[in-house]
Amino acid sequence: MAAILASIPAVAVAAPVRETRQRNVARAAAVPARVTRTMQLSSKTAMAGVRMQTAARATRATRATVVAVQANKYADELLETATNMTKPGKGILAMDESNPTCGGRLEALGIENIEENRRRYRDVLLTTPNLGEHCGGAILFDETLYQSATDGRTFVQVMKDHGMYPGIKVDTGLRPLANSNGEQWCQGHDQLAERCAAYYEQGARFCKWRTVVSIPAGPTMQAVKVAADGLARYGAIAQNAGLVPIIEPEILLDGDHTIEQNFEVASLVWAETFKCMMDQGVMLDRILLKPSMVAPGADCEKKASAEEVAALTLKMLNSRIPPCVPGIMFLSGGLSELDSTLYLNAMNQTANPWHISFSYARALQNTVLKTWAGDDDNKEEAQKILARRAKENGEAQMGKFDVTKSETEGASMYVKGYVY
Repeated sequence: MAAILASIPAVAVAAPVRETRQRNVARAAAVPARVTRTMQLSSKTAMAGVRMQTAARATRATRATVVAVQANKYADELLETATNMTKPGKGILAMDESNPTCGGRLEALGIENIEENRRRYRDVLLTTPNLGEHCGGAILFDETLYQSATDGRTFVQVMKDHGMYPGIKVDTGLRPLANSNGEQWCQGHDQLAERCAAYYEQGARFCKWRTVVSIPAGPTMQAVKVAADGLARYGAIAQNAGLVPIIEPEILLDGDHTIEQNFEVASLVWAETFKCMMDQGVMLDRILLKPSMVAPGADCEKKASAEEVAALTLKMLNSRIPPCVPGIMFLSGGLSELDSTLYLNAMNQTANPWHISFSYARALQNTVLKTWAGDDDNKEEAQKILARRAKENGEAQMGKFDVTKSETEGASMYVKGYVY
């Protein structure tokens, strides 16, 4: 065996060994190259990541800068208006009924529905002595904003002389909501910015947009979202035109729903409304709210006391309304003159983070109109009634209304399907 091995050439044994060694050397040499390449790729990737992060930071910085410069030139004036309108004992006289609605009330008393008669009635309201003591503003219809009092002063000047702010209704009414169960939506966004600018030029300093939510008809989320979005877009447009927006999603009294059902619906509606307003950038400390009180439906067999209405209304407000909102000015919504005052007084028996007050139409005007009845000989008596109703509600705003001293009647003014 030794002889055989000795006879094998050395080259034959050495060749495979050399080939293996050469392959190993080549592999070893390739490792640094791969590592270097990997490190180079990692470095490039890392640098790309740095560039992406830097770009992202630059984008964020740019966006922050854009937001910072989007200041409303009317911001200070809006805050001043809202603050002055929410002083203790003050509310709002709502007299923004459309010409057909106002005319219908006149015709019910045998008064012809013409512009001059509508102007005469509005003159009775706005020239009431000391009206500004308990009314920080009045909401007007378009026609009224451009009319004048009998003594020659414009109604805008009459209000300024009272220390009141002129307001204006800017929505253009309700229409059937498509694909719904008889629900409605509010229109008026077309040319709204231009109209608001013109109203500001005429002297208006706040405005109102009323939409409605019906409990018997649903309410569907479609209707709630349409109402909330419409109010939010209106609010943003109004503030940019220098007008403090009144946000009014009225929960209609129509129906036999309980006070608990009203509470649930109102909570839903206000939650959606505030979400939409925040999405639209509405300044919440420069708005006023005009909610309906949480009360049973007009046809509900189980009635509620003033204390029950106040308790559930405040519970809803505290769960939905930010404390920065300056004023909550309730609508009467067909409640009687007396009930609207009693409910307001009950809500002001405890401290609240907001100014809780009134923005009443029928609850201030009903007896006034019947007393005047188109006869200017009754003007002074009618104005005394308005002054008394404004004072009673001003007292209720401070929680000081004494029903035993009131001459106000308690008949309901609910009208099914009421239209402004």
